[in-house]
Amino acid sequence: MTKKLVLIDGNSIAYRAFFALPLLNNDKGIHTNAVYGFTMMLMKILEDEKPSHMLVAFDAGKTTFRHQTFSEYKGGRQKTPSELSEQFPYIRELLKVYGISTYELENYEADDIIGTLTVQAEKEGFEIKVITGDKDLTQLSSPKTTIGITRKGITDIEEYTPEHIQEKYGLSPEQIIDMKGLMGDKSDNIPGVPSVGEKTAIKLLKEFHTVEELLSSIEKVSGAKLKEKLETYKDQAIMSKELATIMREAPIDVQLENIEYNGFDHEKLVGLFKELGFQSLLEKMGGDLQTEEPEVLEDIDFEIVEEVNESIFSDHNAFYVEVLDGNYHYSDIIGFSLVNDKGHFYIATDKALESPIFKTWAEDDSKKKVVYDAKRSEVSLRHHGIHLNGVTFDLLIASYLANPSETIEDVASIAKRYGFSSIQSDENFYGKGAKRKVPDSAELAQHLVRKALVLEDLEDKLESELKENQQLELYHDLELPLSIILADMESIGVKVDKDGLLAMGEELKGRLAQLEEKIYEAAGETFNINSPKQLGVILFEKLGLPVIKKTKTGYSTSADVLEKLESSHEIIEHILMYRQLGKLKSTYIDGLVKFIHPKTDKVHTIFNQALTQTGRLSSTDPNLQNIPIRLEEGRKIRKAFVPSEKDWLIFAADYSQIELRVLAHIAGDEKLISAFSEGMDIHTKTAMDVFHVSKEEVTSNMRRHAKAVNFGIVYGISDYGLSQSLKISRKEAGEFIDRYFASYPGVKEYIDEIVKDAKLKGYVSTLMHRRRYLPEITSRNFNLRSFAERTAMNTPIQGSAADIIKKAMVDMAERLKREGLQTRLLLQVHDELIFEAPPEEIEILKEIVPDVMENAIELKVPLKVDYAYGPTWYDSK
Repeated sequence: MTKKLVLIDGNSIAYRAFFALPLLNNDKGIHTNAVYGFTMMLMKILEDEKPSHMLVAFDAGKTTFRHQTFSEYKGGRQKTPSELSEQFPYIRELLKVYGISTYELENYEADDIIGTLTVQAEKEGFEIKVITGDKDLTQLSSPKTTIGITRKGITDIEEYTPEHIQEKYGLSPEQIIDMKGLMGDKSDNIPGVPSVGEKTAIKLLKEFHTVEELLSSIEKVSGAKLKEKLETYKDQAIMSKELATIMREAPIDVQLENIEYNGFDHEKLVGLFKELGFQSLLEKMGGDLQTEEPEVLEDIDFEIVEEVNESIFSDHNAFYVEVLDGNYHYSDIIGFSLVNDKGHFYIATDKALESPIFKTWAEDDSKKKVVYDAKRSEVSLRHHGIHLNGVTFDLLIASYLANPSETIEDVASIAKRYGFSSIQSDENFYGKGAKRKVPDSAELAQHLVRKALVLEDLEDKLESELKENQQLELYHDLELPLSIILADMESIGVKVDKDGLLAMGEELKGRLAQLEEKIYEAAGETFNINSPKQLGVILFEKLGLPVIKKTKTGYSTSADVLEKLESSHEIIEHILMYRQLGKLKSTYIDGLVKFIHPKTDKVHTIFNQALTQTGRLSSTDPNLQNIPIRLEEGRKIRKAFVPSEKDWLIFAADYSQIELRVLAHIAGDEKLISAFSEGMDIHTKTAMDVFHVSKEEVTSNMRRHAKAVNFGIVYGISDYGLSQSLKISRKEAGEFIDRYFASYPGVKEYIDEIVKDAKLKGYVSTLMHRRRYLPEITSRNFNLRSFAERTAMNTPIQGSAADIIKKAMVDMAERLKREGLQTRLLLQVHDELIFEAPPEEIEILKEIVPDVMENAIELKVPLKVDYAYGPTWYDSK
């Protein structure tokens, strides 16, 4: 069997992946584009090369033995963007899970590790493949060693063999070092000989073979100026060659027998892909993990209730409602369990729902109930005409507040966190996908009673934890009442004009057909526009547009590539619009139609109250917080959202720049406070301060730059991030950030202080004491620490804004009830509340909605609310 060694230049491939892909984030806000690109590269290498041995070499630090020769070696390189730095720990974790060895050596570069290993491997008869983005390594090419150089994109590789190097340059692999000695290398700050480029260097080496031979025969060189340069920079050429020479006897302690590749840990890799949000890669691997074998647990005593009577209920009850499907608006209850001082009980669905005694108890506010997910329980019971009153404790919300970074899958996931192992996960108990089933009543009863026992056991523990964290007020006065308000909103639902939505779909279908014709006309032929392969051939072969990036299957036609080509040909504009309208139709029109409930003709979204780490609500099935509004066609989708009562109106109110106002309050920056207090446009004011111009001199471009910094600054935006956002150089972006901090010293002080405080406490808090724990804030790993620092800056701002609108929702529900209004709260979309109301209540809403929202909390700056109303959601903007 052929022994095959694959060596990867880790830093080079990570950089290539980072700059080849647009910035991507997972749901925790961690940048993942470099990890994603690196993973794609690994998958391709493993599939194509099938290595028996493998290692990824990394640079150990900024200083190497070459700096002793030339202190300015690599001196011109810009600082690694923090968006890339934070991804290196994940790349290392990825390699660990893949079972691939890694190595770095103090004072040496990855190139030297690779060079030394190729010597060893060649002696032992290995076939060797080196993967890098650095052409310096082509000097290692030999009959046994092929150097794969990444080109544009991620997985497009050009293979350098001695024959290919001879064909491309007319040189041997060893002469690559001499070529670098003469022409230098800007990326590594190797000086070479001034004015000698690649063509001149190759021409000289074809005649003189090496730098040394050339310099000893300068008199034979034609051209007086070239002779003079070579004579003047003799020593520099020798030094440059030395710097470019890869060390092939580095003192490494890696043995080839210890870097065998034996495959990856499937379970851990799936777990890492889930954490990083790589859904497409999960699908490539065949989906999720296999379900573990259910753990055998000891039986517990309980009673199956044959007939509901008052004797099973008490004044304090742990009550569990089981709904198996994720979207409980379209599924039903499969059972109940009850634990109190009277015993442990299982109540079958039909026995409970048909009992007037059960209904009376459920709605009795004096009968205290400890539940898991009050919102889901309430909505599920409402389908049967029952309200759930008297909820004093919600395990889901309490656990979420205690530590929002912990993933909550079910009761078991919380129980295990607190040391309870007497309950199986729902995934293990019911199975997954096609294997999922509800067991017989005895088994089901055991499982549900165990859940109610966990509720009883954890109530006091979590109450104490919340009290210690000063979060009882947040829990009892905000989140718990909010859960019932959200249940109201979900149950009410939002009326959708299905015919109007379908008409929009038909209109978009017509627009897409027109665009198809324009695209075919511009291309000169028909083809499958949705096929990247066919589109690539049209754009880059037939029309001859410049190739920006290549993928494993051919030319990249991703949005970022097409946007760069937009000015090159009229076809690009049509393709981009075709894609946008196609997504609108499939996701936001056809998708919405699927969610219209057959009984209500409404969509009933689920508001996730215990998901995000900042405290913001999210919306699923369908996601009504994410309807695209940049395109007019996207905004028009909101026309389909109409009041559920004849002649009623949609009334929408949203906070103006709430996060920046919270920043002004928390940071206490006098200029920001003054600007908001005087009602100035904050982006214009920032532009005035940063550019030192008057209000009249602020251009639209200045304001745009100021806006980007205003919104990015507390997210820890870097010079690289800002440069990408504004399409300016990193230097310009860095100078802009520096001027911003000089203009708003209070903001700079806040950022510094919040990070110090987080390092001291291990967490940050919102104005209402919502916490986010940051264990990596004191990590020795720079990248993990940097990400935690940015999170520390942002969470108090975004989290406080989330708390404020939640408080406004609770206050608004109380105010509507007090005023005796028919108005209903339908949706919350981040900083916006959407109501439906009869026309005679609009004037009242114009008074009370801003009043409630602007007075939800007292800040050092005024909160400002804008509102609008009309016959549809579209008209209320």
